[in-house]
Amino acid sequence: MIDVDAEVPARVDGRAARAERTRSAIVDAHLALIDEGNLKPTGEAIAARAGVSLRTLWTNFKDMETLFAATGRRVSERQEALFRPIPPDLPLTLRIGEFCAQRARMLEALAPTARASALREPFSPQLRRNREGNIARVRAEIEKVFGPELAHAGPERDRLLDALTVASTSSAWLMMRDAMGLDVPGARATVARILGALLVDAIAAGLR
Repeated sequence: MIDVDAEVPARVDGRAARAERTRSAIVDAHLALIDEGNLKPTGEAIAARAGVSLRTLWTNFKDMETLFAATGRRVSERQEALFRPIPPDLPLTLRIGEFCAQRARMLEALAPTARASALREPFSPQLRRNREGNIARVRAEIEKVFGPELAHAGPERDRLLDALTVASTSSAWLMMRDAMGLDVPGARATVARILGALLVDAIAAGLR
């Protein structure tokens, strides 16, 4: 005897799995094109790379904003894969070194998507939300890694946190890499110099 009730959920689950695979393939195609240097891939280019029709693309993503949201989630997954917690009880120089090395790896790996986002952010609320999420993420990490030094800053804590965050963002990284022509070690050393100066000054201010 065929269990009809059991077959219906199975068919639904199968369709849902296929739809998820299709959406994943489209996001993968979007990121692959960006990583290869196509910073403003069209829907046609993304669909062709994913091996689906343009109609299928827009059936799964109603517009570019929803695709940007899904791509932003995938980029966040990439960041999480590269992230390793830095113990806040390490000596300051070691924390700065490890933090800057990790940021350099992460920012360099994600540089193509940051460049692509910068081109479209003025016209895309979703990309601006993605950027705000990235800034909040690095800000929270700085608070954990450099909590003892931030505590020394007293009423200037938030301004110090702002300055540390600015130096650690993709915008600062791309300025060093693209506008200033620094190589990765040079850009990493520059970030370390900025963070070191800011944090040591905060400690000194707390001892005055």
